[in-house]
Amino acid sequence: MADTLEILKTNLPQALWETFFMVGTSAIIGVVFGLLIGLVLFLVGSNLFHKNVFLHHLADFVVNAIRSLPFLILLITLIPLSAVLIGDPYTPAGGAIALSIAAIPFYARIAESAFAEIDYGVLEASVASGASTGQVIREVILPESLPALIRGFVLTLISLLGYSAMVGTIGAGGIGDLAIQYGYYRYETAILIVVILLLILLVQIIQWVGDACANHFSK
Repeated sequence: MADTLEILKTNLPQALWETFFMVGTSAIIGVVFGLLIGLVLFLVGSNLFHKNVFLHHLADFVVNAIRSLPFLILLITLIPLSAVLIGDPYTPAGGAIALSIAAIPFYARIAESAFAEIDYGVLEASVASGASTGQVIREVILPESLPALIRGFVLTLISLLGYSAMVGTIGAGGIGDLAIQYGYYRYETAILIVVILLLILLVQIIQWVGDACANHFSK
């Protein structure tokens, strides 16, 4: 028990910081670019805006292709890219790159679905009133879809938290790496239990805060 407490005291704060860095960075990148891609997919797929069948099919194919890859395979294939960008892919920054690439198409599909749920009559009335595409986006599409976008962000964040644990399999750091290095390789079962409890706690907090925000904007 003393050894377990010493391991946690020495390594847990750094592991948590690495996890928060990877998840936070990839969540921001994933939401920003995913939102833009989702918006493009919605606009070029709608008769009300800038319908473009070729562009829609192309973007749709890219999003589906990346989403179809299991995360571990995506992580391994992105190691050369991470090496080019940052030098050493086996770091939290390398893990953040892989998580970002996974998050972008994931949130893009969520965003597109959120936009598609907007009442068609509201969009049609906005366009008929002479509003530009930019005005419709700012004043109708984003406000109307905000609760769904927030819930999608929560889902993305929780998924990234789970993926970040897998990043530990390549030694990129985080609580997943802590669980593997000490809980698995050194048979410290208590470390595994602590990591599992931490992940459960973090997911519960994220879900609670996200639901509260989504409910607030739904009113």
